[in-house]
Amino acid sequence: MFEDIDDLYQEVILDHCKHPRNFHELPQATCSAQGHNPLCGDQLRLYLRLEGDRIQDISFVGSGCCISKASASLLTEFARGKTRAEVERMFEAVHEMVTTGKVADGVGKLAVFAGVHKYPARVKCAILAWHALKAALRGDQTPVTTESETI
Repeated sequence: MFEDIDDLYQEVILDHCKHPRNFHELPQATCSAQGHNPLCGDQLRLYLRLEGDRIQDISFVGSGCCISKASASLLTEFARGKTRAEVERMFEAVHEMVTTGKVADGVGKLAVFAGVHKYPARVKCAILAWHALKAALRGDQTPVTTESETI
């Protein structure tokens, strides 16, 4: 069915791009953040409903390239039910993975983005939603842009 793991990864990314999960506004959100990648044109808004230190619900809206949309979709699946500390640890693992290709234990489906490191211009696409998530958790209302982040 799949010639190699790269084909499988491409299939997962395309599925999440064409059919993004949790792609809607979240009226009961307790915080949100906006992200923009001017290089590629990716735009998104991430919505979170926190209960204490835990993300009870999460969604996003926006437009952009396939990698950006798939990354946001997979991020929402990962982050639901997680604590701030768990999200922070996963951010570090994902950031390292998309910049070096090194896949850490526990990244699960997020491993589909390991190949992004081969395409430096796409690293910002893959990590944009993660920076927006961190901004939302900080309560930062300033839009996150990949041009102001060291990515």
